[in-house]
Amino acid sequence: MEKELLFSRSDIQKRVKELGEQLSSDYAGKDPLFVGVLNGVVFFFADLMREISIPVKIDFMRAASYGSRMTSSGEIQITKDVEKPIRDRHVVLVEDIVDTGNTLAFVLKQMNEKDPASLKVCALMDKVERRQEEVTIDYAGFTIDSGFVVGYGLDYNEEYRNLPEIYVLKP
Repeated sequence: MEKELLFSRSDIQKRVKELGEQLSSDYAGKDPLFVGVLNGVVFFFADLMREISIPVKIDFMRAASYGSRMTSSGEIQITKDVEKPIRDRHVVLVEDIVDTGNTLAFVLKQMNEKDPASLKVCALMDKVERRQEEVTIDYAGFTIDSGFVVGYGLDYNEEYRNLPEIYVLKP
């Protein structure tokens, strides 16, 4: 498959730094818990945490809805839940990309049942083209209209995650 550059390494680094500064300001004095949604978020999450200047705790969860396809299966599975208690904590859910919104809506519902003090979403990319569930992205790195994106943690059939830039995959 061909790929076309969408965001360069320097574009990504600049935007992640801006997000880190904003989150540091917004959560100063609140002892936030940042929860990364695996697997695609790993690169973004690691870079984002290095740009945050306040004390934070981290945890991870895994939610899956794609499998080996380019479109969501619609079936969402939580295969790893958070391990740290989130009751009365300020929680920031960190996602690689929000597409249909189905997975995020499902995850937010699950997390809200655990009574966090607050729950916000930080996503590297907000892809609005195929949105089915109305979800709020409180901190968005980039907004894109369409295309299947890979690189910087995003994959197609577990490939392309290791690319340092973000590309649109052309089938």
